[in-house]
Amino acid sequence: MQSKQILIIEDNADNRELVKFLLSTAGFTVDAVANAMEALAWLKNHHPDLILLDMSLPQIDGWQLAQQLKADPLTADIKLVALTAHTLPGDRKRALDAGCDGFISKPLDVPNFARTVGEYLQ
Repeated sequence: MQSKQILIIEDNADNRELVKFLLSTAGFTVDAVANAMEALAWLKNHHPDLILLDMSLPQIDGWQLAQQLKADPLTADIKLVALTAHTLPGDRKRALDAGCDGFISKPLDVPNFARTVGEYLQ
């Protein structure tokens, strides 16, 4: 069975490395970029099974990027999960309205994180 490919879009280097480590250790193929522009460039040559998207990105934020990815026929079918510290009432709905297929809040539930991500890939 081929490993599922995940793209992490996260501007905080520590968070990016933690998420990459947890998912790689669980057997996923993981790539990571620091912002929306890097993500768009990466997506020109790759088609991951899932994108974990930080919503507080510089320049183009996660809300805008989610809308852009879901509007593009080349990326619309990729599962998109918000990975965010935005946990106020309404933030989950806002992420789903922007095009995200799911929502994981920070701080991460480290022991269960890879399992939670895996559920989005089923």
